[in-house]
Amino acid sequence: MRYVDLHVHSNASDGTLTPTEVVHLAIEKNLAAIALSDHDTVKGIEEAIHAAEGSDLEVIPATELSCYYKNVEIHVLGLYVDYKNPNFLAELNRLEQARLKRNLDMIALFQKDGINITLEDLLAGNPNSVITRAHFARVLVEKGICKDKHTAFDRYVGVGCPYYLPKPQVTPELAIPLIVKAGGIPILAHPMLYKFGYQEIEELIQYLIPLGLKGIEAYHSSNNISQSDKLRSLALKYQLVVSGGSDFHGANKPDIDLGTGRGGLRVTEELLVALKTCNLVT
Repeated sequence: MRYVDLHVHSNASDGTLTPTEVVHLAIEKNLAAIALSDHDTVKGIEEAIHAAEGSDLEVIPATELSCYYKNVEIHVLGLYVDYKNPNFLAELNRLEQARLKRNLDMIALFQKDGINITLEDLLAGNPNSVITRAHFARVLVEKGICKDKHTAFDRYVGVGCPYYLPKPQVTPELAIPLIVKAGGIPILAHPMLYKFGYQEIEELIQYLIPLGLKGIEAYHSSNNISQSDKLRSLALKYQLVVSGGSDFHGANKPDIDLGTGRGGLRVTEELLVALKTCNLVT
């Protein structure tokens, strides 16, 4: 039996491995498929697909879009998106420009207080990277301002901290149809991370289904077995597909390994086969 990982990040957003390195690691681990799902971008997909040529690893083109529900940031995975779709790319570019403005405003806050963080520091030689707060945390550690990334989030860039600014308020009404129009499968990512109770998660699912939601990420590194079982039950109740992935970020989340998460995650190839047989993948 082989395994898949349908939630993986590279340095095209806030992971530390290049798309090629992610693919080589997946091949080394004998994974059957990975979904490269960087935040709000598809820039790493072409490289990943090229790196997998000649192997039996399936690279699923994907992205992870951030949006807001009741002032809570939620994430929607788009599996099998057409990463060359001009309208899709134009909208991602618009979101990227809005995110860039947020990041420049955060840089200005730091510099106003004498903390010399620059855009070049954040990009670290990778001009195509989509900058997230994880990039700020890395630079704060590199400059000796924080002892580790947890401290950086707790004191500097976490929600409510002095240098935190929210991302542009993208709505599910924009994010989910955007994925659908690009031929993708919208999956509610890691529902347990939103600090909702199960009733609130169910209400969220009910809200998202009319917008085009097709699945739930029932298996994730943050879940225990009981939580995954309850999310699977919700998927069954609403006739949604089940997805799962580690949320691998390389050294930025060193306790999460590709394909296995924090040690107990195992998403079998049969899950991907089931997803495909639901006629969601053409």
